[in-house]
Amino acid sequence: QVQLVESGGGLVQPGGSLRLSCVASGSIFRLYAMGWYRQAPGKQRELVARITSGDSTNYTDSVKGRFTISRDNIKNTVVLQMNSIKPEDTAVYYCNADPPYRAWPRYWGQGTQVTVSS
Repeated sequence: QVQLVESGGGLVQPGGSLRLSCVASGSIFRLYAMGWYRQAPGKQRELVARITSGDSTNYTDSVKGRFTISRDNIKNTVVLQMNSIKPEDTAVYYCNADPPYRAWPRYWGQGTQVTVSS
């Protein structure tokens, strides 16, 4: 069983920065690919950034060059550093643990709200 707890959301002005953190319980964190998803009101949940167990990363086009995902397998933490934030980044951000095997469960955090407004 893996539990994911996000933190770091809040209200930020356009052009500002936020750092989202997701702490995972369990000793198998290092085996999972970790991702940050977001869901804006009236829209589908979308993948923002993902990092594999081997530290390969990928980003949705709209955040490339602005957001950075990283992980620390000692601290069981995945971080999304958000810079040059835009109003369209407003959403609930969810941490996700994607298992290495299909038989293993997938896990989600409870979400953290990011609101971009001046």
